[in-house]
Amino acid sequence: MLPVKEIQERSDRHPKPSDIKFQYGTAGFRTLGNTLDSVLFRVGVLAALRSKKLDGKTIGVMVTASHNPEPDNGVKLVDPRGEMLESSWEAHATALANAPNSVAFIAAVDELVKATQIDLSIPARVVYARDTRPTGPQLIAALKDGLEAIKADYRDAGVTTTPVLHYLVRTINTKGTKDSYGEDTEEGYLTKLSDAFKKLLAEKPTPPPLLIDCANGVGALMAERFKAYLGDIFKINLVNADLHTPGALNNSCGADFVKVNQKLPPSITLQPGQRACSLDGDADRLMYYYADERGQFHMLDGDKITALVASYIVELVKASGLDEQIKVGVIQTAYANGSSTKYLSGRLPVKCVPTGVKHLHHAAEQYDVGVYFEANGHGTVLFSPAAQELISSHKPSTALTNLKNIIDVINQTVGDALSDAFLVEAVLAHKSYTGVEWDSLYCDLPNRLVKVVVSDRNAFKTEDAERRLVSPPGLQAKVDELVRKYDGGRSFVRPSGTEDVVRVYAEAATRAEADELAFRVAGLVYDEAGGDPSKRPKEFL
Repeated sequence: MLPVKEIQERSDRHPKPSDIKFQYGTAGFRTLGNTLDSVLFRVGVLAALRSKKLDGKTIGVMVTASHNPEPDNGVKLVDPRGEMLESSWEAHATALANAPNSVAFIAAVDELVKATQIDLSIPARVVYARDTRPTGPQLIAALKDGLEAIKADYRDAGVTTTPVLHYLVRTINTKGTKDSYGEDTEEGYLTKLSDAFKKLLAEKPTPPPLLIDCANGVGALMAERFKAYLGDIFKINLVNADLHTPGALNNSCGADFVKVNQKLPPSITLQPGQRACSLDGDADRLMYYYADERGQFHMLDGDKITALVASYIVELVKASGLDEQIKVGVIQTAYANGSSTKYLSGRLPVKCVPTGVKHLHHAAEQYDVGVYFEANGHGTVLFSPAAQELISSHKPSTALTNLKNIIDVINQTVGDALSDAFLVEAVLAHKSYTGVEWDSLYCDLPNRLVKVVVSDRNAFKTEDAERRLVSPPGLQAKVDELVRKYDGGRSFVRPSGTEDVVRVYAEAATRAEADELAFRVAGLVYDEAGGDPSKRPKEFL
């Protein structure tokens, strides 16, 4: 039986704001942190129901708004293998979050239990964590209220990164099975990744220290802990590791700042030849960059990481004599730079899917080894169970040992900035590459990403892996007309999955043309969406 009285009493303490409609999107629920109290209570109940539905497997709950500004917060559910919540449940999450009061909420829960045939007698298990945002503690209190109302067993993983929470969910659920993914503790995570990384660097010259911009977020805690595990084999120096100054999180620093502005955070100076990287606020995105001999900044984004990592894995598979049995593939989105798609397509299969981790992750599972990094720096590498089995049982060789360690240094559950940085560093050491050699694998087409604030992002609908608009009607034809005027031009418009904006991406043969095309399309979108002419951004053409 559902403990209706208990749920209703506790739910009354967390009333839903009447003027807000919540939506569970690509990144879960995400908006101003001080409006999310009712959502967190209800997510506690939802996570427990999801666990019961899956025979008492442990479900994860992460309270974070990733790269968003500090006043924002959010929450997302993590399924038992450490993957995103099954998409059919996103609508259930949205329905529960928007029930106007406790009575309606209980009716919605009842409806969900019946519709998905949940056996309420099965115990529920949940593990949760949060990032460093100031609204985190009160949101966790609301979450716990929901978990206790429905009598779920829960484990508090404390303040940690999103990738660690995903890792914990998988390790808890695979403990003691043949699919065991490691020890289900933060120490287990630190040990597994650092041991594999140290083995990959063994007998290689010690790489120069890596400067890591932690976005003044929770990644600073984890990077600091890794230092002790890495010892003298690999040195990391942290900047933007301030967890106490209000407003510092993601402010003029972090992976998103670097990608959007295509420049160094103002707090960082690089010596000629020096490389560095930026994490985002919850350490699931990674952006690399370096200064050339003239001290000029060069960005190495998710596309460059894909090119480096995928080519190296293909080499190892070949050198191990497994290239007939193991097929490596790359998954990209429309945001991937045209030059990277061209470079990779000449070497291995490349598939384009809609934006959003769940689409990339799902498509990557179709290959023996699936490599995906969004241009924004979020990504990982997936090895199928069959591929892992082959690699572990094949005749030993140096290449095969390296492949085994690559599997262990990667967090296969989700994009993990620190794990991905170790992967990149291992490949650079094995190839004896500096940033310059890595960057010269291919030359990026100049590109520009512009956000357009609109009153209703849901008016924009796309097809063809989000590369074409179907609504508002007629807008795509106008975009096509603009694109034809530019050499090497490409542009697309899509609604954001995480905030009330529409994103415009454009690339062209020169920087000036890419900027001009992006701002022309942005102006078109602003006007079509009924934007206020008096507030029209002056850079829109």
